Amino acid sequence: MNAADTAWIITATALVLFMTLPGLALFYGGLVRSRNVLSVFMHCYAIACVMSVAWFICGYSIAFGEANPIWGGLDKVMLLGVDADSLAGTLPEVLFFAFQMTFAIITPALIVGAFVERASFGWVVGFSTLWMLLCYAPVVHWIWGGGMMSDGGIFGAIGTRDFAGGIVVHETAGLAALVLAVMLGSRRDKTKPPHNPGYVMIGASMLWVGWFGFNGGSQLAADGGAAMAITVTHISAATASITWAAWEKIKYGKASLVGLVTGTIAGLASITPASGFVGPVEALIIGAVAGVLCQEMVNIVRSKLVIDDTLDVFAVHGVGGIFGTIMIAAFGEGSFVAQFGALAIVGVFTVVMTYVIAKLVSFVVPMRVDPETETTGLDLAQHGERAYDHVS
Repeated sequence: MNAADTAWIITATALVLFMTLPGLALFYGGLVRSRNVLSVFMHCYAIACVMSVAWFICGYSIAFGEANPIWGGLDKVMLLGVDADSLAGTLPEVLFFAFQMTFAIITPALIVGAFVERASFGWVVGFSTLWMLLCYAPVVHWIWGGGMMSDGGIFGAIGTRDFAGGIVVHETAGLAALVLAVMLGSRRDKTKPPHNPGYVMIGASMLWVGWFGFNGGSQLAADGGAAMAITVTHISAATASITWAAWEKIKYGKASLVGLVTGTIAGLASITPASGFVGPVEALIIGAVAGVLCQEMVNIVRSKLVIDDTLDVFAVHGVGGIFGTIMIAAFGEGSFVAQFGALAIVGVFTVVMTYVIAKLVSFVVPMRVDPETETTGLDLAQHGERAYDHVS
């Protein structure tokens, strides 16, 4: 065990949890109408709790077990055989478990943005649990857990690279969000603007800070690689913020706060897979393109495809993660064949599994709330509370 590495990953674990609670909750909560803000908080918080338990019971074993290249198996169910002295590289394995658990929390939480204001709470919890175990955890195994796309695996041998989750986190969450948005259909009322842009900015700021643990922690060591990952993460986020706001100003005559900070998230998502393989100049390029690319994809999904991915999960996270994954090869740090191959396999698997799991859970709990609940607001109808005395 290396004490410096251990201390850094303990810190990184806290930072990644901070991304979901309260970062993502505030970011998403500010974007919805005031009658639904508590439902968003409830979704994020409940997902954090339930995914933690599910990851402990069998998610970690599926992802990081050693059964075969496709499936990690159940040898490490409930951390069987893991104690304070067990090691994963230079880290206590129980710390590696905890660090990866925070990724298993935020990935299904990202999907929440696709179905806010209309998905039922029970369905959200049921879907998120099965999706994390049956979709996310196997993909983790394939790419990070010794599976077919890890080093030495079928695709790993020819250069598949995903440092911190462009494929594992952002592609899977983005594609799942798009599938669910199509399955649920549009909200009855899409006319209301974000009820609290201040929440959105505060949440985005927390995500930005937490992302240092997300990307820098993925080095799994306190060294120059972690320092570089943090540096390029910051440069990409700042640059994408600028280009998003500038493009918004050119197209619409005004640069909005919500747009500026959404650009931040686009830059963060795009640099995630590449953050261990590129330098500051490449990060500047990735961020500059991401700010425009993801904004244009928002318009395509909304206007051309007419899909109500409410908080633009696919356009920002999905497209950003896919773009960053491809840019690894563009900068000479991986094979285009391996990158596109992994994106295609994971993409098809995610779309199919998301659809099947969503349908299965809907046989037990309705996916969508009834029209009266949607009109009244999910806060009061589903949780018996409301955030404000006067809601819109």
